Amino acid sequence: MQIKPFVSAINAAFHYVIQTSQTNNIDESHALRHSMDVYHFANNIYDSEIYVNPFLKEQKNIIMCSAILHDMCDKKYVDEKVGIKNMNLFMQHYVPAEEINVMNSIISTMSYSTVKKNGYPDLQNYNWAYHIVREADLLAGYDYERCIIYQMMHNNDDYLTSIKKANDVFHKRTLLYIKDDLFVTDYSKQISKTLHENALFKMNDIDSIL
Repeated sequence: MQIKPFVSAINAAFHYVIQTSQTNNIDESHALRHSMDVYHFANNIYDSEIYVNPFLKEQKNIIMCSAILHDMCDKKYVDEKVGIKNMNLFMQHYVPAEEINVMNSIISTMSYSTVKKNGYPDLQNYNWAYHIVREADLLAGYDYERCIIYQMMHNNDDYLTSIKKANDVFHKRTLLYIKDDLFVTDYSKQISKTLHENALFKMNDIDSIL
């Protein structure tokens, strides 16, 4: 089987996000925009790490495709095993089988709840790739309005109830990322401070409007 180059893999991954979000009713809090945000942060972390960890060049496919596709297997929307199987069938034309296996390992172990429960997995040569994707998702999680959208779209809550639930999520989870030492790369350690402050400002801003 001929594997397509990197750009084709990225295009295919984003296409799969659109297709799968429509099929499985994945709302906009976890669909295309979120995939783009995580991809953006993954690129920034990758660029900051590539000079000290040049081996990451060989893992770029894995990192970027995992960043884009990670929520297409989210158990909130789809059976995780089915989601991974469907993703593999689609991406096998663009990514080698051995890289798809690593993507599966990253995606299935990177969620906040999984890390809090089981800690970090040992993916051997791919531990840095894992942390780049995981941290990119956490950084995108500082988007306060995305959290409100999730409550409204997925849980069918009204706007005010969604704000209250979003506040609860942020105080019990998102605003503890730094305190819980969930960032290992220098880029994420620095940018998370700014995103943390921006999230607090947004929360206060919306509260003042209400």
